[in-house]
Amino acid sequence: MPNRLKPLIIGDLEIKVPIIQGGMGVMISTASLASAVANCGGAGTIANVGLGYGTKENETDFVKASREGFQREMRQAKKFSRGVIGVNILVALNNYEDLARTAMEENADFIASGAGLPLRLPEFAEGSSAKLIPIVSSARAADIIVRVWKRRYNRLPDAIIVEGPMAGGHLGFKPKDLKSGNVETLENLVVDVLKVAEEYEKRFGLNMPVIAAGGIFDGKDIAKFLNLGAKGVQMATRFVATLECSVADEFKELYIIAGEDDVVIIDSPVGMPGRAIMTKFINRVMQGEKMRIECNYQCLKTCSPKTAPYCILRASFNAVSGDLDNAVVFAGSNVSKVKKIVSVREIIDGIIGEAIEELDNVPTLKLC
Repeated sequence: MPNRLKPLIIGDLEIKVPIIQGGMGVMISTASLASAVANCGGAGTIANVGLGYGTKENETDFVKASREGFQREMRQAKKFSRGVIGVNILVALNNYEDLARTAMEENADFIASGAGLPLRLPEFAEGSSAKLIPIVSSARAADIIVRVWKRRYNRLPDAIIVEGPMAGGHLGFKPKDLKSGNVETLENLVVDVLKVAEEYEKRFGLNMPVIAAGGIFDGKDIAKFLNLGAKGVQMATRFVATLECSVADEFKELYIIAGEDDVVIIDSPVGMPGRAIMTKFINRVMQGEKMRIECNYQCLKTCSPKTAPYCILRASFNAVSGDLDNAVVFAGSNVSKVKKIVSVREIIDGIIGEAIEELDNVPTLKLC
């Protein structure tokens, strides 16, 4: 592999192909997908939100069911993978601390955390060798996290994922700005966060790689962000329509037939806007219909079952089960480019080839 496509180095962790597979819940980024990506040289990620959902125990002890579901997936991924396996944890979860401590106990290689500022993550991961990677959508958020972690825990992020406005799932931007297009591009966000990271790198004599995420689809995209100064990328949507992704075929087929006009911004009970593919369910919600919620727990800090328009956990579970008429199907802005179901190996080999060709032909960009 040419030197221009270098491994992603996070502390003493080496990711040979500088691609992190994004964490997609509920039950999309599971062991089968994560281990396949890791075995191809990238970093596999398990999204541990709702992994116990649908079990009998979930109805009586959501925290325990979630923990045990995550443990099963992590152990399965480690069993069948020779590479890097990490976890994505939503700050908005009520069992955030329990899942973070479980990730530490299960020897996750890294913990990526967003949907809120993970200000207490170093406390929950104390004593672990797991790399801690906050997910941010602004340079300001990155700076706050770095300063708080340093002051409280004498710890700095091992890397920073910058997620732009074209990502799928929950987004760290205002709904009105997303709908109007009045948001910073991922390119500008990456440059801004790079400046924050470089300031702290110089001050403390360490490396804090920046990883670009949101709307990245092919090798040309990867080359663009590597040339900007990012050390790697995170990709999620591209890995859904793969043989190794464990969602129902109906879910994958929706990705294949989706057009640009089918992708919408929705309001989620998580308290953040989200990007999803239009379904009958989403249309009903947008028309103002309130879905009946039966909930014996409150999985999200920001959700009140009495007032929420629908249960995002149930709607997400319906998606992976193939019940699309009653589902929220999250997807990135480039989902319309997905044309067929292929293997993870085929995707990564193709992306690597495209990235190498682009890097060999495009001059390196320099920051101002």
